[in-house]
Amino acid sequence: MKKNRVILACLAAVLALTVFPAGGEAASQVDKINKEIKQVRDQMQAASHNRNQAEKDAKTVQVQKVQTAESLKTVMAEIDTVGTRLSQVQNEVRDTTENLQRTAKELDDAEKRIGKQDDRLQSRIRMTYMNGRVSYLEVLLNAASFADFLSRLDSLHTMMSQDKVILEERRHDKELVEEKKQEVESQLTEVKGLYAKIADYQQVLSDKESEKQQLIAAYDDKLEELGEISEEQEQLLLDLAAKESALIKKKNALKTYYTGGKLGVPLKASYRISSPFGYRIHPITGKRKLHAGADMAAPEGTNIYAAESGVVLVAQWWTGYGNCVVIDHGGGLWTIYGHIRNGGIKVEKGETVKRGQLIAEVGSTGNSTGNHLHFEVRKDGTPVNPLPYLK
Repeated sequence: MKKNRVILACLAAVLALTVFPAGGEAASQVDKINKEIKQVRDQMQAASHNRNQAEKDAKTVQVQKVQTAESLKTVMAEIDTVGTRLSQVQNEVRDTTENLQRTAKELDDAEKRIGKQDDRLQSRIRMTYMNGRVSYLEVLLNAASFADFLSRLDSLHTMMSQDKVILEERRHDKELVEEKKQEVESQLTEVKGLYAKIADYQQVLSDKESEKQQLIAAYDDKLEELGEISEEQEQLLLDLAAKESALIKKKNALKTYYTGGKLGVPLKASYRISSPFGYRIHPITGKRKLHAGADMAAPEGTNIYAAESGVVLVAQWWTGYGNCVVIDHGGGLWTIYGHIRNGGIKVEKGETVKRGQLIAEVGSTGNSTGNHLHFEVRKDGTPVNPLPYLK
């Protein structure tokens, strides 16, 4: 009986070991499961944190982009302000230079008149010297008759009057020469001062352009086009070009180069149309406005060529256009090339250029956030789609 109890106890112990694992192993499995659960929970929390952080980062980037856009608008407004002042000074230089040239011509004319007057007086002195000292009274007393006396008297009055007029003209011209010399000196000093102002404004513009480029480069994503050439800026440019065109026509130097057909493409290198001609909604202002030209995106420094032969009306900085060239091809047809890089204008106002001649280099000056050529075709001052004009 006792033996049977021992056997039963042993069987119970074996069964217990078989059905229920040892305490140590049970604890190990639980720990393993708990660790896996914790790991999943940690991963879930990390994912949630990452998602929240990503949302925060996205909001931060969006805020920064808005701030960058606002900063860009501020910088471009400052560029417009400085550019307007630069344009005004450039116009002052043009007007002062024209006045200086007129004054210099008046000075030359006065000096030439004095030279002729001196020649006439010297001729009279030479005649007197060669013929000996002649008394006016002796001339009169040697008259053969009363009629001869009157004739000689009239001749003497004429000679004396001529001498008096020559001397008076010479005195007046001498005074005029001195006056014009002072004007020339004054105008030269003014021109030098204006050129110093231009250099200062160009340096400020260069600094502002660098600041603008740094803002644009702050993000890898391409910023929307923030540039906007206002109607006022366009009109001011057209008014200036019209004035120059009228002056050139007055000088009979403007021929009709364009007689119809296709214009040459201003960019020979690869480019893409980033913004065509036509009405568009501005991304910042939300206003609908005519984009008066076609934007040709190309790397900075890409050569720009004249679309047709003509005379350069404008070759300078011009507010929203940045560095700009305007060419008059005659027959009321103009082409405009905007956003040229600093130092990229290769022609001068009044210069005659040929079709396909290098005139500038692509940049992003003025109201622009990327390197491109803003190309316009104007017919009698009205913007037309330039693309059908091109080959």
